[in-house]
Amino acid sequence: MKRTAVVTAGTAGIGLETALGLAAAGFSVTVVGRDAERGARAVDRINATGPARPSRFLSADLASLDDVRTLAGRISADHAASGQPLTVLVNNVGAMFPERRDLGGVEASFVVNHLSPYLLTELLLPTLTAGPPSRIVNVTSGAVGVAKRGFDAVEPPGGYYGFHWYGRAKLANLTYTLDLAARLDGTGVSVFAADPGGAATDMTDGTLTDPKIVSPALRLLWPLVRRRFARSTSGPASVAARPSIAAATDETLTGRTGVVIGPRARPVAPLRHAADPRAAEAVRRLSERHAPLTPP
Repeated sequence: MKRTAVVTAGTAGIGLETALGLAAAGFSVTVVGRDAERGARAVDRINATGPARPSRFLSADLASLDDVRTLAGRISADHAASGQPLTVLVNNVGAMFPERRDLGGVEASFVVNHLSPYLLTELLLPTLTAGPPSRIVNVTSGAVGVAKRGFDAVEPPGGYYGFHWYGRAKLANLTYTLDLAARLDGTGVSVFAADPGGAATDMTDGTLTDPKIVSPALRLLWPLVRRRFARSTSGPASVAARPSIAAATDETLTGRTGVVIGPRARPVAPLRHAADPRAAEAVRRLSERHAPLTPP
């Protein structure tokens, strides 16, 4: 049976390197992105370097939950028509915003980094469970360690600091990932989080040099923090993609679920707060309220 994979934000950076790795491992890969030109170039590159399993590009703005619903419907219909289950879903999409933005009335970082992959995953579960074993890989971040905690609301009290809010959205998604793993245990669908560590990508280019993205207390240490980020985000995207590729393909992970794959492409302990059942319940309520599976 043909092995198939979907990689969101897969036209450049870590997403493209992940797609290349999956193609090399024998997967037929669908890459998702906004830009058709970048999508065409990505497909050409994947098809040129991978085995004879053609890839394709699907256009979607993953910052739009309506687009996510349309994308999920297209993928589900295509797999139903072909009779092929979806083997791997890699939710690679991520974004950090220096200034606060709204998307459909919800803070943008929470939409892109959590609600979008949450909604796509939930809508594709019937396709993923149609022919197990299959895997879901959600890309997390070390920024979860500096996130404000508590998910009684999308927006925590206090000022907007892009890096911390990015970390909070990624923490919500990591919490969801571990909760989903427990929910799907025994179904043949394994769920993993992959931490790419640091890499020079479109998301980090220029953003991490602005001290306004961190809280005032951290700005006092900005020269030290900036040097640390300069080192941690200078690595190649091909190295940062290894945890996602390992989570999707490593045979030693067969039968396992709820595992975090660290920057060295090996299992690491998850952040303790992400495994808190109370946090999982709060994230579940927020997700269902702001990203219903059917449009309101």
